[in-house]
Amino acid sequence: MRDVLQTEELEVPEGVSIEIKSRIIKVTGPRGTLTKNVRHVDMDIRVLKTKKSSKVTLAVWQGGRKHVACLRTIRSLINNMVTGVTKGFLYKMRAVYAHFPINAIIQDSGNAIEIRNFLGEKTVRHVKMLGGVSISESKAQKDELILEGNDIENVSQSAASIQGACRVRNKDIRKFLDGIYVSDRTTITQE
Repeated sequence: MRDVLQTEELEVPEGVSIEIKSRIIKVTGPRGTLTKNVRHVDMDIRVLKTKKSSKVTLAVWQGGRKHVACLRTIRSLINNMVTGVTKGFLYKMRAVYAHFPINAIIQDSGNAIEIRNFLGEKTVRHVKMLGGVSISESKAQKDELILEGNDIENVSQSAASIQGACRVRNKDIRKFLDGIYVSDRTTITQE
């Protein structure tokens, strides 16, 4: 059954400005600017500005079940962009090994990582970080990597690329649990 009108609203915090022009969303905050193109989803996206605050309204007219589900998705996307330009995203990853110590070397000033000695293999694995993501070694914890950035998609995809580079092949994965795994997802600035 189609609904005549379904809407979602999102309050915009102070210090963040949102511009929307033909379903291209531009969010600017203290940490920088993020842009997202959502032209593939057919919906009304508007910024309502009042004297005190502003809010984003999303509306779908005559939408089916799947189409209405896109409302919450786009709302979450904008919310993540707002969080990114205010607090930033931080992923922590831990190297796990039973015997051969995994050697992770950060290259070109935090834009790439080189993984050596995974399961004692001679192959060297290279993973480049996506745009706006920097990687560093943790000072407090041994074998811990820290990924930081404003765009949650780029940070999480960079973490997934590192984890995917350390997959165990041709062995029993219940026994060989070696790899680099995400241990914590949080924001850079804590409240």
